[in-house]
Amino acid sequence: MVTAMLRPDLFSAFATHAGDAIFDRTYRREFVETARALRESYDGSYERFWEDFRSGRPAFSKKTDHTLLDVWAMSAAYSAGDLPFDLETGEVIEQVWQRWLAWDPVVMAREPRYAQALRQMRAIWIDAGRSDEFFLDVGAVAFRREVEAAGVADDVVHFELHDGGHFGTSWRYPLALSFLVERLAG
Repeated sequence: MVTAMLRPDLFSAFATHAGDAIFDRTYRREFVETARALRESYDGSYERFWEDFRSGRPAFSKKTDHTLLDVWAMSAAYSAGDLPFDLETGEVIEQVWQRWLAWDPVVMAREPRYAQALRQMRAIWIDAGRSDEFFLDVGAVAFRREVEAAGVADDVVHFELHDGGHFGTSWRYPLALSFLVERLAG
């Protein structure tokens, strides 16, 4: 989603399968969980989490591993490693949070230059599982709405919420690729 909006000169179609979107609903909810997990298990320290995670224990053997890793990775991607919240309270640090939101496809699609990029697409496939564990089905719906609001023609967009969650969805790839190829070839 982001790459296609940034470079419509290189991409004229894309597919997103439960892509990260609507950060205010999907990522922000993890901030207090992260603060609590660090406080309760790691003395409020990501360094201690990393020591434990790399200690030889099985990866993802603790309930909070995924959330701690997810927030850390998103911070690396969206704000050069700066966390967008206070580690003790989970309270959002607005300046850093705005850096994250600048990469949210839902927010981006509202900007005229990205809306124009979306209108240039020849094919857009959007799907997610109805039971996505990270609520990216909600993100898919929000992104589809912004695509529609941008004025993208209905025949360019395929939207679907399918049975299932976030994992084990590789069966969706051939469906999306077929859709993209048909529209790009035509």
